[in-house]
Amino acid sequence: MITLSSWADLSIDLSANLGDPVWAGAGKMPIPGGFVYTKNDALYLYAAIDMVNDTGNDSGVGDFFWFTFDCNRDGNITPNVDVNYAQWPSSPDKIGRQFYLAPSNWTGLYTDQTLFKTAFEASPDGAIPHRIWKFRFKLTDLNVSLAAGLLPPFTRFGLKVHSTNPPQDLDSPASFWTNFASLHTLYFSRRPVISPALMGPVIGCVGLIPTTKINSISGKATTDVGYMVQVQNAAFGGLLNIIGNQPNLYSLITTGGARYIKVKHATGIGGAFTDFITAWTNYKWNPAIGDYVLQSFGADATNFYPLQDVAFDYSIHDLLFQFDSGQLTQGIHQFKVEFYNAAKAPIATPIQVLTLNIDNTVPIVKINSIMHGTAAVNACDIVKMTGPADGLVVNFDANDPENNVYSYSVYAVWGSAESATLATDTYTLAKGDWAGVIGQNTPLWVPVRTCAHSINVVAYSRTTNGYGYIRYNSVSRYITIMK
Repeated sequence: MITLSSWADLSIDLSANLGDPVWAGAGKMPIPGGFVYTKNDALYLYAAIDMVNDTGNDSGVGDFFWFTFDCNRDGNITPNVDVNYAQWPSSPDKIGRQFYLAPSNWTGLYTDQTLFKTAFEASPDGAIPHRIWKFRFKLTDLNVSLAAGLLPPFTRFGLKVHSTNPPQDLDSPASFWTNFASLHTLYFSRRPVISPALMGPVIGCVGLIPTTKINSISGKATTDVGYMVQVQNAAFGGLLNIIGNQPNLYSLITTGGARYIKVKHATGIGGAFTDFITAWTNYKWNPAIGDYVLQSFGADATNFYPLQDVAFDYSIHDLLFQFDSGQLTQGIHQFKVEFYNAAKAPIATPIQVLTLNIDNTVPIVKINSIMHGTAAVNACDIVKMTGPADGLVVNFDANDPENNVYSYSVYAVWGSAESATLATDTYTLAKGDWAGVIGQNTPLWVPVRTCAHSINVVAYSRTTNGYGYIRYNSVSRYITIMK
């Protein structure tokens, strides 16, 4: 079975009744004996199991659940990857998490930070008080990201519900813990309600970044602290979704008769605008089959693009056009969108120019030298420490000629994933257009024991696809250290 999560405009307090406005519009899927409600934001999945037929308020864990997720979404039980959530034995208000090892075989139950609440109360589906469980799962714990892609982000799940009064075991789907092939699919929403005041009049967002947060000269974005996508002075790269201002877009379509757009592009600020040619696909919800189907979009012979049908749900909502930044050169590019009716006659729209700083590169990272005193340590060398304060100094580069470094780290790894950070730095707005460092020395690092080591440099780019930072580069050198 397939169900759709809806966007949670506000963080949901799990003490709120399912009839509270915070749960309004939640996705709703029938299961044996009740329903599953789902909403999500950029960080969490909020879920509720509403067991309408369980009207016996059993004490302790007479009522219990299993909530299973196929974390890699491959339809198979993957050891130490796929998870099951359940109540802690004898502690009905405590949730735990265990990993699958094989069909019908799990690790022990581990303490988990997932927020969880058990309730016995009425709901919109049942006026008689009954058992309800409510959850707040971290999307990262479920291996879910809202980053751009063709298909909406999704997970697969199964539920087991037990009740002592009335006595019942309700599984959905049946015996799912033995075979993941028929698990339910939950599609996550990535259609947040962004204030129109933050969006440009025509082009509202790039991904989830409002166009008012993109500097019209530099083409870089800085979002407010606490915003769902946190970026600072970030360039753009990767697959870019150009999203319309929803209220204005819907008005243009439903009232103004808009059916087509043309996309205009210029290189640099003040360049000549010409038709921009690209193509993309977007998944469209088909209610006849209860799933998404792929739909292609592209320019016709005269460079007009069709608009989405607002009567349907799409995997990327309110998408005007999409392109891969690799189509363009490094640097400043500008875009504007023109609207046309069914006869391809122009419709008057506000003039808006979107400036984007395109960065298609990754930072340059190098280990220039590893020094033991005055002696250079090469790859695969064995180096002997001569005293308790003897150590190594690493000279490295973590640099971006486009001045778009977000962070760098130099670190050592040895043994069973033991590690130490030798040097690190992270971008702040005070750094301006930060290029990182060249020829930088780490402080003296004193290894702790004899072992094979890797010395690593990693640098992350301050480049976003509108859903988060997207690029990094790394380099490693392997040596053996003797204490």
